[in-house]
Amino acid sequence: MRSATPKLLHPVCGRPMIAWPVAAAHEAGAGRVVVVDSPERCLEGSLGEDVVVAIQERPNGTADAVSAAAGHIDADSTVVVLAGDVPLITAETLRGLVQAHERAGSAATMATMVLQDPSGYGRVVRAPDGTVERVVETKAPGDATELELHIREVNTGIFAFDGGPLLQALAQVSSDNAQGELYLPDVLPILRSHDRTVGAHEVSDPSVTLGVNDRVGLAAVTALAQRRIHERHMLAGVTIVSPEATVIDAGVEIGQDTVIAPFSSLHGDTRIGARATIGPLATLIDTTVGDESKVLSSHVVEADIDARVSVGPFAYLRPGAVLSEGAKAGTFVEIKNSNIGPGTKVPHLSYIGDTDIGEKSNIGAGTITANYDGYRKHRTTIGARVRVSVDTAFVAPVSVGDDAYTAAGSVITNDVAPGALGVARSRQQNLEGYAAQRAAQAAAAAREEPAE
Repeated sequence: MRSATPKLLHPVCGRPMIAWPVAAAHEAGAGRVVVVDSPERCLEGSLGEDVVVAIQERPNGTADAVSAAAGHIDADSTVVVLAGDVPLITAETLRGLVQAHERAGSAATMATMVLQDPSGYGRVVRAPDGTVERVVETKAPGDATELELHIREVNTGIFAFDGGPLLQALAQVSSDNAQGELYLPDVLPILRSHDRTVGAHEVSDPSVTLGVNDRVGLAAVTALAQRRIHERHMLAGVTIVSPEATVIDAGVEIGQDTVIAPFSSLHGDTRIGARATIGPLATLIDTTVGDESKVLSSHVVEADIDARVSVGPFAYLRPGAVLSEGAKAGTFVEIKNSNIGPGTKVPHLSYIGDTDIGEKSNIGAGTITANYDGYRKHRTTIGARVRVSVDTAFVAPVSVGDDAYTAAGSVITNDVAPGALGVARSRQQNLEGYAAQRAAQAAAAAREEPAE
């Protein structure tokens, strides 16, 4: 990956890569999920509490990795082994594998796929009776014969085992190969040597077993995962106008009849209600949007937007912004850590920070809440039905009562009583004939300049 980030922590549609196969295993009904990690425990913080972590002390092959988890393997249960870098694996695929394994009564069943170009994959060598004889690795010259390289059925790296035979076979795996590693597929001939059957379960959709080895592969699986997410939402009643120009993370929820316009990005734990309009050019991160709200060409992070709210265009809602039903945050408005009451409008060109505003107030253009004194943040309180005129600055902490007004261009530093008008500006003074005086002064200055 050429990255300081471990491969399995690279995100795929908002989730770490490792979280995808873990989620598929849980959904498939796994009684226990074990993730094999390195001694640095890089993955531990990205796994849920219901995941057990086993440590492989040094990278010595896939069989050694499974051996590291041996203490968590139930000898009397079916054990599924899959790689952490196959984020497209589905619960349906895993259930199908387990059902085929248990139905056949095999000691092991490997998931296989048939590829037009099997380069880089281990080849599945079948016995005359159709069972699996062995898997031939192709990582280095000499691993496989020329005839074996022409086999198109390949090992996906996903297996179902009977727990007891698996544990016994792991103890007999040899590192007699070009890499000197312990390969999990080498347990298959060991099982056969003990008169146990090894079966194969062909996966019809090869994309579900695509692995990631570099950023090219990461982009490929991300595109496929994104397509699945789009299709799920569209089949549930969401209109995505341009799927190729829309990014939606795996955990996002969207209600029926909502429209997602082009160039919108929905991330994290974003929840969108029904009949809403998002975009174009909207980014929502960990945000809640209520029914029938509109978010147009805006950037929203960790905000709570109630029903029938209008946001944008070109608004920036920062963490802690709460817009109650029917509120508005208009063009070039920034709101942070503030509660905007029902029906209250902040139409344009304003900054509202650390503020509580009551219902049905109107905040004029160019309004600023000066919430930071250089040391601490302070709150501003604006009541209900307040009319704030343009270019008003509130120097927190300050309070404005219900039904109050402010005069345009005021800097409010003291509380305004309910129903009062707050005026905080010097009186206007007009100087008659000012333009003529300036013209005379300029002419006099020109006459005094020395000739060249």
